[in-house]
Amino acid sequence: YPEGYDIRGLDISHYQTSIQWEKLRNASIQNDPIRFIFIKATEGTTLLDDNFNDNFYQARQNDFIRGAYHFFVPDADPTAQARFFLHQVHLEPGDLPPVLDVEKSGSLSPDELQKRVLTWLRIVERRYGVKPILYTSHKFREKYLSTPEFDAYPYWIAHYYVSKLAYKGPWAFWQHTDCGTVDGIKGHVDCNIFNGTLKQLTSLTLQDEAEDGAAQQ
Repeated sequence: YPEGYDIRGLDISHYQTSIQWEKLRNASIQNDPIRFIFIKATEGTTLLDDNFNDNFYQARQNDFIRGAYHFFVPDADPTAQARFFLHQVHLEPGDLPPVLDVEKSGSLSPDELQKRVLTWLRIVERRYGVKPILYTSHKFREKYLSTPEFDAYPYWIAHYYVSKLAYKGPWAFWQHTDCGTVDGIKGHVDCNIFNGTLKQLTSLTLQDEAEDGAAQQ
């Protein structure tokens, strides 16, 4: 658990099975409350996480700042992936921006992957009027997504078991372990920190006008 940060969060999916939300609501990490939860929503063009709808609802009901992420399948049509995500996920004011999780390059060259990732990001940005969050590891970003276009998107970096990041650029979230433990969740869970204050985290969330603008499109 890196020192110097106190805005903590989790990311969850069906792998966490049944969550005891009342316990999780009162859980802490290093004596800090859990403020935000990213929830797996979709993958590719057809897969909806089995627990997404319940997890997404419960996160809001239990006063967490919530977000939803799409797992990118590089060889699948990025436009179809974006539309599938937007069909299944309905973010509201107070939610974090949509998230794209990019971990694999498939059969694509770096240039092809970059174009497909940008296609997804731009479609979803038009829908919500905010820059989506880009999740990927330090090494994967350096190899595939290090061109300037991606610097415009808030970066959620995956880099485990280190006390300090080797990455020198700006970042918003850091997934620092995949084997955290918290009350209310059986087994391990990914733990994250936000690089800022609670006020800054709240200011990152969708505002009323963003949702109004999206509804008009």
